[in-house]
Formats: sequence, structure tokens, C-alpha cells
Amino acid sequence: MEVRHWNAEVNGVSIHVAEQGPADGTVVLLIHGFPELWLSWRHQMAALAARGFRAVAPDLRGYGDSSAPADPAAYSMFHIVGDVVALLDHLQLTKVLVVGHDWGAQVAWHLCLFRPDRVRAVVTIGVPFFPRGPRSISEAFADRGDGFYITQFQEPGRAESAFARYDVATVLKKFYAIDFDDLTAPAGVEIVDFLEAPSSPLPWITEEELSLYADKFRKSGFTGPLNYYRMVDMNWSLTAPWHGAKITVPAKFIAGDKDIGAKSFGIEQYIKSGGLKSNVPDLEVAIIDGHHFLQQEKADRVNSEILSYLDKFTSE
Repeated sequence: MEVRHWNAEVNGVSIHVAEQGPADGTVVLLIHGFPELWLSWRHQMAALAARGFRAVAPDLRGYGDSSAPADPAAYSMFHIVGDVVALLDHLQLTKVLVVGHDWGAQVAWHLCLFRPDRVRAVVTIGVPFFPRGPRSISEAFADRGDGFYITQFQEPGRAESAFARYDVATVLKKFYAIDFDDLTAPAGVEIVDFLEAPSSPLPWITEEELSLYADKFRKSGFTGPLNYYRMVDMNWSLTAPWHGAKITVPAKFIAGDKDIGAKSFGIEQYIKSGGLKSNVPDLEVAIIDGHHFLQQEKADRVNSEILSYLDKFTSE
């Protein structure tokens, strides 16, 4: 089945959507991460469509063919989740199945937190639900120093200037090929300079696919995607009303055993200790072989994990 493309004017922005599968199929909303596009779900879209689902994959605001406001203040979690809710309203959908990866997982978790009435079940990849902590993100990671990637991404223009020293495809390859735990550059070094671009192609993305990504980022730039990071402290402030709140939606968390975040952010221990389960009571967990960009690297296994879980909610 071919992929259909359209744009929706929602929540004050234009959101580009790619979809695949029968128009009357059960909708699965797929939310991408950094630095990606709807295209990162290409394998899942085909698998879902083949099973009769309607896979709907937007470019989040700031990405691809969606609007990209320059002001970081336009990228709070309320704006991003607001885009998703408005898109559901545009599609006249009351409640959907949701899958999110990386930043898209964060968006999916917050959709469940803010509007559980709109989510039948959620699958997240790579980033578990972390409850709001006692300190802001900047305070929590202050000991990482200036080399920490989130710290470097805070200052408007800084990372963009560093990225501009490379062609866009090289910048993307540097992030897609990350294979170590701590995303902290040595003192005085920008994170994009610290990361290495592999000389050989990545096994899970063709040169043609990489070119598709690069063409879109060349057009839209990196400011929108980086603005998500520039709002992490504001998100912490704004979500005070949800301090201590749990995720009540049925959820499945999938992670690669070699994911960069597994040890860097203590995710492995958080899961093993039962911390994640206490915050997401209706939870299943699948740890599989793979790295961070799991839905592309291990597409067949991830498809199987997603479909087997979502099937439970389509037979209700």
C-alpha cells in the first residue's frame, strides 16, 4: 500500500502527516524522535498496514514538512501534545493506539499523562516514563559539565553553528551511529565534533534513505528539533500539577540492550528495580538486542513486539 501525504492546519501550525493502510482501519499514531522524521516509522507503517491498521505518522512541529517556529517557547510539551490532540480532533478520532520513540516517547507519555481519555494503549521505544523529579533537568545534570549534550543544546544558535561545519548527512550519521553510554564531550569540545561519523554505511539505513532525511533537514534546519531541548526546564516548571502522577494507560516499553540511554540515564536500574512499574502500573517490558534507533535497526523484531501488544486492544 502506498504512503499518502497531507498537511493539517492544527493548533496554530501546519503538521505534515504520512499515512499508510486502509482509511477505515484502526488508527495507530506513530510519533518520531530526534533527529528523525515520519520516515523513521517506514518499516512499522508497512507492517501495520499489512495487518489492516491505519498507520498515521506526523512530522512533529519543527521537523520535515511541518511548521518550524523559530522561538524556543513554541516547543513546550504543552505545544507538542497540543498538536497531537488537535490532529486527533482533525481526524475525528476519540481514542487511538500510540507508539513513540525517543522524544516521541516523551510526547506519548505526556499525552497519556495530560489526556489519558484519548489513548487506548501506548508503546514507547527507548525512553521510559520518568516522573517529574525534585529538580529541573539543568540542575539534575549540572555535574555533567558543559560537554553534556543537553547543556550544549540549551544556548540558541550554539549547536546550529557547530552542526553547520558539516554537511547535513554527516551530522545525521554522527547521531545515528552513537554507540557509547555517555553523551558528554571533553571540555571545550562541541558534541557534534566529538561524535564520529562511520566511514561505511549504517546497516539499517540505505544511502537513499539517508539522503531523504538529509534533504528535509537541509530545508527545515535543526533549530526546531534543538528547541525541544531548550524547553526541558520550562517543561519541568509547567508540569508541577502532575508531580507524583502515574501513567494509567496500558503501556509497553521496548528498549535495546545496547541503547545509549540504558546506563547513561540509569534506565536499566530503574526498570530492574521496579521503579518504572510503580509509575506505570499496567506495564509490559521487552528488552531486545539492539541500539537506540531500534525500530529501524531491528524492524522485524520491533514490529512483532508492537503488533502482538496492539492486537490485545483490537479484539476488545
